[in-house]
Amino acid sequence: MHCNILKLTKNMRLLDSRFDANVNMLKQFSDWLLAIGDGRMGFSTNNTKKVKIPEDLPIDNFDDPIYGIVESTYFSYLEHSTDMKYLQEKTILAPTLQMVESVNDYMISLSCGQEKSYLSFNTVCMSDHSFTCLRHVHTPEFLNSIKCSGIPNYSITLKVGVLVMLLRNIDQSAGLCNYTILTIIRLKNRVTKVKVLSGKESGNKVFIPRMSLTPSDSRIPFKFQRRQFSVIVSFAMTINKSQGQSLCSVGLFLKKPVFTHGQLYVALS
Repeated sequence: MHCNILKLTKNMRLLDSRFDANVNMLKQFSDWLLAIGDGRMGFSTNNTKKVKIPEDLPIDNFDDPIYGIVESTYFSYLEHSTDMKYLQEKTILAPTLQMVESVNDYMISLSCGQEKSYLSFNTVCMSDHSFTCLRHVHTPEFLNSIKCSGIPNYSITLKVGVLVMLLRNIDQSAGLCNYTILTIIRLKNRVTKVKVLSGKESGNKVFIPRMSLTPSDSRIPFKFQRRQFSVIVSFAMTINKSQGQSLCSVGLFLKKPVFTHGQLYVALS
């Protein structure tokens, strides 16, 4: 078998005539970004590789890092909280779920809409071979404490006007697919009314029901289901979930280092 390895060598965005005035600056950023993607940028200290960020990118004029990244990314949020285009073009990225949750909690506190909290119902899969021998471990309190990618937390707090992201494919024809961005319109006990903000069905108003969700995290050694609304607050998201999206304004919250140079490359690009 014979194969050829093809590499991307030209940044097509630099060919756009709208950027002629800044083409040199963009060229320098493009070269720096490609060097990070190839693992050629940075220096090692105590078995940790560090990358120097250009001086015009860091936000260093705030005492509270969460307040700083929110003010920089979602400037004048309360004045534009109902502007669909404003919400579509922005997000904050972070390497871990814990950092994402801290930013999302702060954004929820800023919103003035009606608030409602929802608790999930968790059950262990009865066919799981480990269920019988570990029944005393799989208590409701233990199941409620599990947090992992792909399912909402046991308790989620939502407000009217808050941004959320779908975690499952529900109805492709209505634009309700995994990773679709929505905004909350109305909160009820068994359903939530939302407006679609991304994709071809942007602007549509639909209802989201509770669903039984099974996490796919391989670190969980047993199977369980969590019945909850299949959404998470999405003013901030993990770097991994942001792949493939095009955004105009992105804040990068690096309270802790990223895991690999590839993850940093995805965030910066």
